[in-house]
Parts: sequence; structure tokens; C-alpha cells
Amino acid sequence: MLPNLEIGQIVNTFGIKGMVKVKPFTDDIRRFDKLKTVYVEKNGNQTEYEIEEVKYHKDMVLIKFKSIDKIEQAEQLRNAYLTISRDSVEELEEGRYYIVDLLGLEVYTDEQVLLGILDDIFNTGSNDIYVVKDKQGKQILLPAIQNVIKQIDIENKKIIVHLLPGLL
Repeated sequence: MLPNLEIGQIVNTFGIKGMVKVKPFTDDIRRFDKLKTVYVEKNGNQTEYEIEEVKYHKDMVLIKFKSIDKIEQAEQLRNAYLTISRDSVEELEEGRYYIVDLLGLEVYTDEQVLLGILDDIFNTGSNDIYVVKDKQGKQILLPAIQNVIKQIDIENKKIIVHLLPGLL
């Protein structure tokens, strides 16, 4: 069974009526409009909450959960992660992937040399950067651009890359 998908983190409260401010982990924050429930994970515990209202403020999502009506209740959720079950995840268009599905994949050059495991992905604004860690713990940073990332094969847990001059 696949793990739940993290979609954001509660970073603060908003107002006095129990609303929380969420940093979204998605390219399209309007996806929150379609959600009816989410799981709130904190300190190893997971609780399902029904969403009463969703608003947007700058690049943040404001969520009001049913049964959370006071700032003190919302405060208890600070730093928790929001997740959704895999069966409620939207299908992505061809060539797009959920980060959780990429982490842990083996990364090979187009000459079949193992570089390491995809350890992290971060966004620079213009493109993502893939952080590949080799067996010694050394990191290789690869831009997630078409000239470098040649093939992603989720089924076989493998990514093929082309190393442009200067990348290593």
C-alpha cells in the first residue's frame, strides 16, 4: 500500500475562529478547493478532519476545519502535515510526477553508470534540482531540465540522466 501524499504543512493560525495557515506542497494550490477531508499528522498521530472552508492569501492556503472553532484548538495543529490518501490523488499529465514517487529511485547516467539514489528535490524558481546521493554520502546536484533528465521509470525505480559538462 502506498503512503499518503503530503500536500502541505500548517505553519500558523489565522484569525481567532480556528482557521489555520497552510504552506502548500503543490504547483496548483487551487487543488485544495476539491478536498473534502484531509489527514493531519503530528507527533506520529494521524487524525482525519473535514474541511469546512478554504481561502487563499498570497501563496498560502487558509483552511477552516469542522470542529476546530477556536484559536487555541488551531494552535495545537501548528507544524502538523496535511496528507491525503493515494486514492484521492489527481492523475498527473504525462511527464509530471509526485516528488514522493521519485525519492529513492536509482539515478544512472545514459552510459549506465550508477550515480546514486535520488535523495531530495528542491525548487529554484526556474526549475527543480534533483539531489542525488552516492554510497559515500556525496551529493550531486542535477537540474531537472530536458537536456539532463532523459528518462524517469517509476515502475523500474530508475532515472536516466545525461551529464552535461561541468555537472560533476
